[in-house]
Amino acid sequence: MHLWPLALFLLLAVGGALWLWQAWPQVMVKSILWQREVNQQMSGLLKAVAENPTKAGGALLAFSFIYGVLHALGPGHGKIVITTWLATHPSKLKSSIGLTLASSLLQGGVAIALVVVVLSLLQLPARQLHMSSFWLEKGSYALVGVLGLILCWRALKKLRALLRKPKFKAFTPHHVHHENCGCGHQHLPTQEQLQNGDDWRARLMIVLSMGMRPCSGAIMVLLFSKVIGVFGWGMLSALAMAAGTSLTISSLALLVHSFRQLAVKLSGNKTPVLWRQVGWTTLALAGGVILLVAAVTMWMSAVPVGRGLRPF
Repeated sequence: MHLWPLALFLLLAVGGALWLWQAWPQVMVKSILWQREVNQQMSGLLKAVAENPTKAGGALLAFSFIYGVLHALGPGHGKIVITTWLATHPSKLKSSIGLTLASSLLQGGVAIALVVVVLSLLQLPARQLHMSSFWLEKGSYALVGVLGLILCWRALKKLRALLRKPKFKAFTPHHVHHENCGCGHQHLPTQEQLQNGDDWRARLMIVLSMGMRPCSGAIMVLLFSKVIGVFGWGMLSALAMAAGTSLTISSLALLVHSFRQLAVKLSGNKTPVLWRQVGWTTLALAGGVILLVAAVTMWMSAVPVGRGLRPF
């Protein structure tokens, strides 16, 4: 049977989860050190914009875009969520790119809205801004865990239905179709209809879990720009970061989607349909477990500003 692509997918997923569990502390520390250096460069550009917006504005936006591209290459729960979903669930490329775009724009919008509400409308101190961002971060990790539970529950129900022995009962048909009969009815839903009817909730959860956590770099830029009186440029910088992040995550989504399509093609049609369904459903179950493990890991490692190292 040609199930080795599914087994390879599962092996890579488990190996990646184990590596993430062991290397997570070191990766977080290195990312924080890099984040501090970038923050210093960003602060210098914001000061230059305050002195000469026309000359330094373009450099600020370009640096912010590059920051967003590189930022998305570092550790983060968004990459875990989108790669796990795309690797373990059938999805169209257009829909996959849409998920990454929506989540990136939401992340930038959440950062801007948080600063406006906390500092401008409520006029609370900056410490409250950081604490609000921290609890949004914790909330996004909780959504990742809920998404993992949903995927596990769906996969277990489907596995139970697939592996349950069918029971047949004798019955007398009301009428018999001849060989040229065309009733014009759709007796079974298409795969696209099944996905559209079942996955929109999961897709909404993906966008919220990825975009609910505001980027710490965007928060820093918005806060500092408000202090020195160039908040408009700070908002543009945050949106440029979101665009850069979207580019990287969309490229990652394209890569994962292509690998999944290749695995489906290599599986071929020689494998019995039942075993193919069992294999992909088992892979979906593994994806849910990975999200649960990642959610617990990130929830436990999240700390508010001023009480330890903070990931970017």
